[in-house]
Amino acid sequence: MPPPPAAGPAGEPDFTLAPAEEAAPATLPDYPVQGPPVEGPGVQGPPVQGPPVPPPSPPPPLPPSATHEQPPPGVPGAPVAPGGPVVPGAPDVPGAPDVPGAPDVPGVPGAPGTPAAPDPRAADPRVTLDDSPMETASCVACGTGAVDGDGYCDHCGHKQPRERDHMESTLPSVAAASDRGLRHHRNEDFFSLYEAVTPAGAPATIAVVCDGVSSATRPDDASAAAARAAGASMRDSVPQGAPAQQAMHNALVVAAEAVTALAAEGPNEPSKNAPACTIVGALTAEGILTVGWIGDSRAYWVPDEQGAPPARLTEDDSWAAQMVAAGLMTEDEAYADARAHAITGWLGADAYEVEPHTASYKPEGTGVVIVCTDGLWNYAESAEQMAAVVPGDGRTRPLHAAQRLVGFALDGGGHDNATVAVIPFPSPSEGAVTD
Repeated sequence: MPPPPAAGPAGEPDFTLAPAEEAAPATLPDYPVQGPPVEGPGVQGPPVQGPPVPPPSPPPPLPPSATHEQPPPGVPGAPVAPGGPVVPGAPDVPGAPDVPGAPDVPGVPGAPGTPAAPDPRAADPRVTLDDSPMETASCVACGTGAVDGDGYCDHCGHKQPRERDHMESTLPSVAAASDRGLRHHRNEDFFSLYEAVTPAGAPATIAVVCDGVSSATRPDDASAAAARAAGASMRDSVPQGAPAQQAMHNALVVAAEAVTALAAEGPNEPSKNAPACTIVGALTAEGILTVGWIGDSRAYWVPDEQGAPPARLTEDDSWAAQMVAAGLMTEDEAYADARAHAITGWLGADAYEVEPHTASYKPEGTGVVIVCTDGLWNYAESAEQMAAVVPGDGRTRPLHAAQRLVGFALDGGGHDNATVAVIPFPSPSEGAVTD
């Protein structure tokens, strides 16, 4: 087990963690930990400030598929690439075709030839993968014109909203919200929420958030396939007794396979790379918080106690993170660069070798876990900034908190799709949540 690294720079306090009891898969990489280590063979939690420092040399050039469309707010000159065609029928579970009339969130498969039954443990974002315009009797803008097959008003020409433009879902122990933002023509983010029960009878809460890579083909399908596959994987494995980190690791691998399968299904745009997305997930059960990620979507811990330090629980797979880790730039300099959001890890057929990151924590006290895409954290990057914008009643009103956080991103400029899941910790098993 490597020794804990030195404390981070001023303004980003250490995240003090009590040891987690659970063992982790020995095949995963080691990470140093700030504060007391998280026990488990071969795996430690990630540092709050950065991964192990590599030799101070620039990273290799990234393929076109590894770049997000939108740099952080305030960086000029970043063109918005036109989106690819939206393709209907991406499967909820890899290899499983869509069934007309089936619920949007995957449930337990039904008998052959019958639609899948709704899963009471899953929250339905109320979306369809074809992302077609919402059916309206008349234009939502002028109120008089008819809407054509492409979703435009034949009177004023206004584009009608799509069902994925804004999504909200809630379960007793978690809530999420997602919005298209003010600059993008569609929402390429997606999320899935599940609840399960461990073999010991303890409640488990699962949230997965994915961000489609805009320079790839069908990024909206990629994010939906990954979020649904990862969430369903943990929903099924946790009740079977899988250790939390192993369940998270396996879920990330299953999500990668689901996105890779989209490339084989087609159709794909010759001018773009294969479908791709980033992913971050959180699993809470039996007093342990486990996170997993690939890419630059993030998880944060925001404690309820006044004065207790918040923490960022994930470390980006991105150009900016590499520059900071190599000591070539400060964090402010790196994230102000137009290349900041070039990702070095993602899900997709043309990704480098997939390396899931996982970590388990045992936070002291109560609080909320924030799981989000860069469309939110662009406006609240540090743990302190994120904690400052999370409503004080977030643990008892998670849906309200998610709505407020998405609204905060829109008020900041809405440069990207913004998606966030809010998980009260510990789980409110006796009705503490009021949303």
